[in-house]
Amino acid sequence: MSRVGKKPILIPDKTRVLYKDRIVTVEGQKGILSRSIHPLVNLEIKDGIVNVTMKKGDRVSRSLQGLTRSLVSNMVTGVNKGFERVLEINGIGYRAKLSGNRRIVFNLGYSHPIDFVLPEGISASIDRNNIIKLSGIDKEQLGHISAAIRRLRPPEPYKGKGIKYAEEYIHKKAGKTGTK
Repeated sequence: MSRVGKKPILIPDKTRVLYKDRIVTVEGQKGILSRSIHPLVNLEIKDGIVNVTMKKGDRVSRSLQGLTRSLVSNMVTGVNKGFERVLEINGIGYRAKLSGNRRIVFNLGYSHPIDFVLPEGISASIDRNNIIKLSGIDKEQLGHISAAIRRLRPPEPYKGKGIKYAEEYIHKKAGKTGTK
């Protein structure tokens, strides 16, 4: 049995978890999330606790049990607390600016500014033109959006210019040395 999958998920107050027709719906203070559940695992909701059980004991079912438990746990956390991801922009002249409600305009050293439209459910704030804080209730969507923003200008290994995650460390290379 999966060690992660065996852990029960506690349902906080003011949170509803519904499971019907292989679709789990979690409703909380910040919003509603839904997800379909794989046929090899099942959810049991009882007394404010969600348990993920397997239908078979094979290797695939064990891995799906742990995955499903993590996904449902992230849904419960997301609708109650939400998730946040912080990105940093490094480089002279590199900056970002909010334009309207769902649009970020990046100047990243290209010949043109880049307009990035945020999807519904993700909000952004920008501090000092170089720190972007993304927040939302869906951890998976937040990860995809932050990775897409990072791909606009990944950090380069010589000076570290580009967009990186706040907790990311860029291992810098030495660069060329002059020969005399």
